[in-house]
Amino acid sequence: MDPRRTPRTTGRTRSSDGTRSTRSTRRTGRTGRARTGAVLLAAVALLMAGCSSGSTTSAGSTAAEEVAKLAPLPRSIPAALTSYYAQKPAWRDCGVPGFQCATLKAPLDYAEPSAGDVRLAVARKKATGPGKRLGSLLVNPGGPGGSAIGYLQAYAGIGYPAEVRARYDMVAVDPRGVARSEPVECLDGPGMDAYTQTDLTPDDEKETRALVTAYKKFAEGCGADAPKLLRHVSTLEAARDMDIVRAALGDQKLNYVGASYGTFLGAAYAGLYPHRTGRLVLDGAMDPSLPARQLNIEQTAGFDTAFTAFAEDCVRQSDCPLGDKGTSPGQVGKNLKAFFDQLDATPLPAGDADGRKLTESLATTGVIAAMYDEGAWQQLRESLTSAMKENDGAGLLFLSDSYYERDADGGYSNLMFANAAVNCLDLPPAFETPEQVRKALPDFEKASPVFGEGLAWAALNCAYWPVAPTGQPQRIEAQGAAPIVVVGTTRDPATPYRWSEALAAQLDTARLLTYDGDGHTAYGRGSACIDAAINAHLVEGTPPGDGKRCR
Repeated sequence: MDPRRTPRTTGRTRSSDGTRSTRSTRRTGRTGRARTGAVLLAAVALLMAGCSSGSTTSAGSTAAEEVAKLAPLPRSIPAALTSYYAQKPAWRDCGVPGFQCATLKAPLDYAEPSAGDVRLAVARKKATGPGKRLGSLLVNPGGPGGSAIGYLQAYAGIGYPAEVRARYDMVAVDPRGVARSEPVECLDGPGMDAYTQTDLTPDDEKETRALVTAYKKFAEGCGADAPKLLRHVSTLEAARDMDIVRAALGDQKLNYVGASYGTFLGAAYAGLYPHRTGRLVLDGAMDPSLPARQLNIEQTAGFDTAFTAFAEDCVRQSDCPLGDKGTSPGQVGKNLKAFFDQLDATPLPAGDADGRKLTESLATTGVIAAMYDEGAWQQLRESLTSAMKENDGAGLLFLSDSYYERDADGGYSNLMFANAAVNCLDLPPAFETPEQVRKALPDFEKASPVFGEGLAWAALNCAYWPVAPTGQPQRIEAQGAAPIVVVGTTRDPATPYRWSEALAAQLDTARLLTYDGDGHTAYGRGSACIDAAINAHLVEGTPPGDGKRCR
């Protein structure tokens, strides 16, 4: 389980586009599945500038004066990059009705453009009309590691409000290292199965060594697959790639909707190119000023907030296996934690074709997956009932597999690989040793008695990464940018509402739009108030008033 991710689990299908596709980790060439919401949040995948130890102030957060500001790039295009900015997409059929695809190039290393290129897969669905075309609207569902093209073809290009699709060419680019854009890969299918079953709550030194070994094996696999690219998959580089895509599309300014981690990508773009920032929507925002450890603690608290909402709802239902109407959320959590402890000792059969059983780690991931969308709570109750009362772990294993994007044949998309690659490059690690994790356990368990221990140990993964981090915590102000709409959900599990408040406070021209509700992100999730406010910004150029609240 990686705590720094934000899926909305629905299992729409990713389609082929003729470019280098995301290969299954069984190397059979199968395409994977694209998430349809804000794919996976990498809460530590931020543009950060902190200490390599991930140290914080005594209050648990980096002092404002210690955090640098992201400086904008010069307005003029460097001579070494002019050939990239002069590209014109050669659009071709994607194999998906209504969509076209193309491949663009970006420098592998912006500091040394002559060192080679990285190929970027781009897709679009042309504006449907009626009405005057407003240009291109780039979308990114999050991650890092989520396929923007998969999201476009499965949802945004056909499911965004009609008035938005009428006026914009809907466009997506898979960031470098993701899906169709030279995907990073680390383990094969069986290797990933073993990795996802690794015990994330080690009880002794033997189990701790096993966890460290798993992290090292994963990291070594990534380093062996893409030793050069792995040094250049940062969010800052992906943001610079988006400016090349903007120019290739013929747009003077970038119009963009980013969810979850996609908010960090969009904010980074605005920080680098405030003068080229058009109509931006950042939904389920991240706070780029926090170091990795604090980000992980705050996200852990976010999951606890979401779990409390689930627990309160669960005990009102007749089929809740964790308690009845008189059971407090705290006791519901204790009941679930006791079940996890049972699985730690004795995994449950799950009817899996590959012989996997439901372990504590897989069950925890399955529960966390359901926290992203209150629409999944019924499925979670049913899955927990089957596991706790019928010794059948199939339902929770299915939720876990959806989170990890594991298909029925045992192959994985490159989501987890790209997720780690970007996270570990963007920030110094939250922890460098198991001893540091143990010392921090009380803070994590205070943030979430149910999930804290596992999420603390999950934050150790970047300690063994084969490439040194290049990013740091930074404030992003984007002074002079057009109004930017920052959207926060009050009980968001993966991007806590406080992060949206923090990003809105940093951005010079932000308008904070609040959804008082559950689940991860807000646009297109059922609030007519939220959708109307965002549509007005995108179509009419009229952002909501700062502080507007919706239910």
